[in-house]
Amino acid sequence: MKLHFKYIPLVFCIALFIISCEEDIPGMIELPVPTSVSLDANAGDWDNVIEVDYLTEISLPLPSNVDSDTYKAELEKLVLITEKRTPEQEKRVRYWASGGVLRWNRILRELVAKYNVVPPSGSMPNPKKPIANPPFAARAYAMLSVAQHDALIATWKLKYTTNRPAPSVMESRINPQLPNTDLPSYPSEQAVIAATSLKILKTLFPLETDFLNMLAEEQVNTVRWGGTGTESDISIGWHLGDFVASKILERASTDRMSNAADPEGTYISYFKINPSTVPVAWISISSPKVFPILPMYGTVKTWHDSTAVFSALPPPPPNVGTDDFNRDIAYIKSISKNRSREEWRISDFWADGGGTYTPPGHWNEIAEKLLIEEQWSEVRMARAFSLMNRAVMDSGILCWYAKYKYYFPRPSQIDPDIKTSTGIPNFPSYTSGHSSFSSTAGTVLGYLFPNQREELERQFIEAGDSRVYGGIHYEFDNLAGRNSGIAVGELAIIEARNDGADN
Repeated sequence: MKLHFKYIPLVFCIALFIISCEEDIPGMIELPVPTSVSLDANAGDWDNVIEVDYLTEISLPLPSNVDSDTYKAELEKLVLITEKRTPEQEKRVRYWASGGVLRWNRILRELVAKYNVVPPSGSMPNPKKPIANPPFAARAYAMLSVAQHDALIATWKLKYTTNRPAPSVMESRINPQLPNTDLPSYPSEQAVIAATSLKILKTLFPLETDFLNMLAEEQVNTVRWGGTGTESDISIGWHLGDFVASKILERASTDRMSNAADPEGTYISYFKINPSTVPVAWISISSPKVFPILPMYGTVKTWHDSTAVFSALPPPPPNVGTDDFNRDIAYIKSISKNRSREEWRISDFWADGGGTYTPPGHWNEIAEKLLIEEQWSEVRMARAFSLMNRAVMDSGILCWYAKYKYYFPRPSQIDPDIKTSTGIPNFPSYTSGHSSFSSTAGTVLGYLFPNQREELERQFIEAGDSRVYGGIHYEFDNLAGRNSGIAVGELAIIEARNDGADN
């Protein structure tokens, strides 16, 4: 992608529809522009996720002196751009001013929903057209969040090292669309977010490259149209964001995700699945038959220390036919026969099946609402998403390991009279993915938003219960997933207490 963009508004309106390469993605809601945000001036000292000193590894020039002819020429260029700003450009400035971190998170959620489809029978994994199932989605949300988080920490460090004021402070003829803040302008945080997000998402969804290029171009142009950054602010921001994203992708290339689909079926021998270890084995009921979903996802590299994560591995489920098992399956059968209106509602609300953001995405949507209310800085919002999404991915890895280690049958496999209220996922029952993902996300968000902790706990308990109400999980699936999920969430909280961000 080139750094010298045309100074023209895009011809589409994202508020109504966003057109991607292949089909429509629904337009995104209006978000408020923050009015009273702490600048988090010390964020440059916060801990990175990847242990890299990005500003040492990348060669970035210091900005031109504000008295130099070079910088004065940049200001003159910005004077002309802001004088000729159109109503459509102002509309786009307001759109992105609500927060680049929030906008790109929502863009990813919409892409996940688009690609969250059942694969055709007999199809092989296609990196150009991924299936955005919950494990894939959890990894995508984590990758984007980490890239934004680390890139913005480096950005804040460079901003407060160079301390270049906003352009309109240096040149009164520049007409900024929004009020100035005291945040230094070099490099542009919006250019950083655009470059970082673009590189991550077009790697995950290569068929959407043109669409994503268009969005990144527009976001960078709003820096010009809004009068908040000069060409050097933008170009250095772009260079930095792109570099940080390359480091995140470097890690992703060795995280073992490429082996998770396991088309050769090596998981059977890896987990030693046989009648002696799994007396009643899970079987897929998908019709037509498709391969189980990512059976080796449980071996993907975790973000937190793997020993700490796997210390939360749940014990084996009760054997089929035992009193504990019989009690649970009788409970599920009674629900399936007499499902209440409220149980139907809860099951539907948390279903998060095909064509949705997935359970991890549902919790990103919940986080978005909390972040909008708090009106945090871009770097603090990125930190919140990073803390939550890395823990959610790790919780999913642990859950998937348990699923294929114990290979436990779904309730309706044991008793075909059990009627489910939602589709039966194509992987083993124990533990519950919904409960694992949700309890982890709710635990982390409860720490970040203590006034909402009780409500978040209610939500993650309900999310887990929804799968029991739906007839696709036992109560022991739910409780084991919840306990493991909370334990993984606590690992993220330990990190948050020591990363320098004071929350």
